[in-house]
Amino acid sequence: MDLPFSLAFVLMAAKRKGFTLIEILIVIVVIGALAAVAIPHYAGAKEKAYVAAMKADLRIAAIYEEQFAADNHGEYFGGTATEDEPLNGFRPSKDITVTLTAFNILGSQLADWTAVVRHAQSEQSCEMRAGIVTCTTGNALSTGVFPAL
Repeated sequence: MDLPFSLAFVLMAAKRKGFTLIEILIVIVVIGALAAVAIPHYAGAKEKAYVAAMKADLRIAAIYEEQFAADNHGEYFGGTATEDEPLNGFRPSKDITVTLTAFNILGSQLADWTAVVRHAQSEQSCEMRAGIVTCTTGNALSTGVFPAL
């Protein structure tokens, strides 16, 4: 009795008890290709999240600075704030360090402040001057700016 090709294939496949080496290799290649696409995307998303947290902390620090100045005749405060050591009530997010620098000229209304923020797990740092936030990476080749020594 001569069976049609597709029926013979089905009957032969029903007798198998495992996967062939080719099938296993194809699955491994597909999983590898998916991982090659997903892992860099995940790393980029983490870096964007760190930068977003740094920018948010800069905006919150600006509120604390301006409130302090309103309560203290236009003078700002300076120092370093971490999660474990807040500064004038300002407590940054986890793994973030904010360095505030105040420029107070005694006896005048001329005062200003700047802030630099760094995340412990990121190469980037962000800075706020005159209400403008800029973020750069620590890699001089990617920014074109050499870090101060």
